[in-house]
Amino acid sequence: MADHATVVYETAPGNDLAQHEATYRGFLQLVKWGVGSTALVLVLMAIFLV
Repeated sequence: MADHATVVYETAPGNDLAQHEATYRGFLQLVKWGVGSTALVLVLMAIFLV
């Protein structure tokens, strides 16, 4: 195992780094909106269900 070469992912063939970054940005936006929506629902529940 020690004799294996180190893989350089930026230059690996077939690696679409721009698409990976776009997918990650979309995931972060989904998480951001999900957390915000959950917080809003909790705040509204605290106001109207008390």
